[in-house]
Amino acid sequence: MGSTSTKLNPVVEEFVKNSLNQQRVVIFSKSYCPYCKIAKDQFKKLNVDYLAIEIENRPDCNEIQSVLGSITGAKTVPRVFIDGRFIGGGDQVKKLYETGELAKLLN
Repeated sequence: MGSTSTKLNPVVEEFVKNSLNQQRVVIFSKSYCPYCKIAKDQFKKLNVDYLAIEIENRPDCNEIQSVLGSITGAKTVPRVFIDGRFIGGGDQVKKLYETGELAKLLN
């Protein structure tokens, strides 16, 4: 018998995929998360608009994190995407900013 816990909700999968098309930079986040703040701050420094999807109060929060886990390899937030491509979490985005790579990805 297969485990049902690994089955992803197709409605939530569609929500995540559609969200990635709404704006160039999309951050799946929790408003109280310090790593999420770090990620958002790097885009603010570059004056780049982003869509932050704060998932902690959504009834499908855990399902969203499962979908993100299947896409990115981890369920933790933030999960940051540019042009639909996963670029990392808070520490990775900060490092990309510090090395100048984040600005290059946005050009």
